[in-house]
Amino acid sequence: MKVTVVGAGAVGASCAEYIAIKNFASEVVLLDIKEGYAEGKAMDLMQTASLNGFDTKITGSTSDYSKTAGSDIAVITSGIPRKPGMTREELIGINAGIVKSVASSLVEHSPNVILIVVSNPMDTMTYLAHKVTGLPKNRIIGMGGALDSARFKYRLAEALGAPISDVDGMVIGGHSDTGMVPLTRLATRNSVPVSEYISEARLQQVLEDTKVGGATLTKLLGTSAWYAPGAAVSGLVQAIACDQKKIFPCSVLLDGEYGLSDLCIGVPVILGSNGIDKIVEINLSDAEKAHLAESAEGVKKTNALLDA
Repeated sequence: MKVTVVGAGAVGASCAEYIAIKNFASEVVLLDIKEGYAEGKAMDLMQTASLNGFDTKITGSTSDYSKTAGSDIAVITSGIPRKPGMTREELIGINAGIVKSVASSLVEHSPNVILIVVSNPMDTMTYLAHKVTGLPKNRIIGMGGALDSARFKYRLAEALGAPISDVDGMVIGGHSDTGMVPLTRLATRNSVPVSEYISEARLQQVLEDTKVGGATLTKLLGTSAWYAPGAAVSGLVQAIACDQKKIFPCSVLLDGEYGLSDLCIGVPVILGSNGIDKIVEINLSDAEKAHLAESAEGVKKTNALLDA
């Protein structure tokens, strides 16, 4: 199992670290355009191998895609991160050119690769990867929902005063501050609806805090977060590499599912060795359907900027 991570910045390096520590991949290749940067990150991470007890080989390369040849899974984190006050959509001009080039280069050297897109605006960059590569829809996955759901569960556990292992919840829709649809109706604490424990007003606060989860961290850190995004990516990679058949909300190309077509947006999917095994259509309330449709319109508006 060979995994490539393009972009050795904070998110990419965290992703590589979590994959290595889980010890399911034989090799992780870090790639970056900055001279020596990926090599340095890889060496630093390899020097933790004996301390963290993993045998995954991590190598680094400066822009040499031949080193990525034969990758089973590749993660695209390249592009500029958000700064305070920026929306994910504002990154589109620069990041579209980068993702286009990276996706094409990866597929050229690894024609059977499964791509996981992290670069923002993520839903639009995932859609762009489809247009550029022409890969089957099961082999291109956008990482947004897994991260947003982790942030949702964090806020739910906080509100409940419960251990996070007791909490389950999911976020669908666009990976944006306005497009996220946290499914509060379906959130549970050990199978009991969370509405049994906390008020509607508190649950609404959880929803709002979840939607601005990334922006809150950007304001505090001065740049995008990296630990949780890296961990979310590693979860998707492991589900595919180990054929776990786990359900994650991911940004995928829809063709009529949920009444939506010709866009990538976050919905629950089953992940296995082929990438997306199945798109899971859950029964949404009328309000949730309306929020998802509104989110889809926002994603389509951002997609339209690709041709602008």
